[in-house]
Amino acid sequence: MTWKYQPGIFCRNLSWICSAVVTVVLLLGALWACGALWFDFPYSGQSPLVVSVFVVALVAVVIFMRPRWRVWLVIVVAIGLVLGWWLTLQPRQYRDWKPEVALSPYATIEGDIVTMHNVRNFIYRTEVDFTPRYEQRRLDLRKLRGMDMFITTWGSPYMAHPILSFDFGDDGRICFSIETRPERGEEYSALGGLYRRFELIYIVADERDVVRVRTNYRRGEDVYLYHINVRGPRQSFLEYVRTVNELHETPRWYNAITDNCTSAIRQQRSVDERMRWDWRMLVNGYGDELLYEKGAIDRSLPFVELKRRSHINQRAKAANDAPDFAARIRDGLPGMPVTP
Repeated sequence: MTWKYQPGIFCRNLSWICSAVVTVVLLLGALWACGALWFDFPYSGQSPLVVSVFVVALVAVVIFMRPRWRVWLVIVVAIGLVLGWWLTLQPRQYRDWKPEVALSPYATIEGDIVTMHNVRNFIYRTEVDFTPRYEQRRLDLRKLRGMDMFITTWGSPYMAHPILSFDFGDDGRICFSIETRPERGEEYSALGGLYRRFELIYIVADERDVVRVRTNYRRGEDVYLYHINVRGPRQSFLEYVRTVNELHETPRWYNAITDNCTSAIRQQRSVDERMRWDWRMLVNGYGDELLYEKGAIDRSLPFVELKRRSHINQRAKAANDAPDFAARIRDGLPGMPVTP
């Protein structure tokens, strides 16, 4: 039996496929628009009503309007109007921020001396009960001798939060944590992070702040510490400083995919200097595995054993508020240089 080309059947099948593709694309667009209205509508208490009206209107169009091309046109226009409004939303520097992100850090540079302003060093009693304390730190770039990375995981093995720490010898250590900047009463939402709900902030802090709040006070978080093998950490530090100052002058949106705690690190570098894209930059719970493969962290042990030994929660709890907190959480860790 031979197959015979039948133009009528072919055209009907092609029409059905095109219709199905357009329907799926419009459905995804409508779902995105609903999310934008839900998370970013300026009057949050009215978001459910606005989304309900939007959905009912689209359903009515689908049921009652004919022909099909008009239905598609109306839906495209509706999604386009939401997109046009959404693109007008601008991040702000001044809102009623939560206390832990109340002040935007910035730096001044004079030769080899970098002065960091609004360095966070809170006194914690619990995760939510603390005394805000911001400091000014004077750092000599000539004393910069290395950098380490803390990786925090919670719940899912697919997601993590990296924190970079730079060692300035007797000038101390300084940490950078890339986070959302929520307002008072606002909680983090993974879906909301895909829209324009949160501004981006680079928290500049003392290790005993950003590390201990995760190891000693929050529940369910595991923190791992790795020394980063890098020649000349000065460039990396100055990249952070540059971005900190840019955000202090011009805020920008956080985005859970395109501008998050991992992708923002990569975007600091020029295009020709960035690490090649890897899926573990998005599913960053496997970020330390990526660093291991690239030789950026110690490889004297199998990765599973390295990660087990790099877990510092118990060390941090034992060190707590000791003056030598940084030294105690590092003592004997694989690949960690011995410092005087």
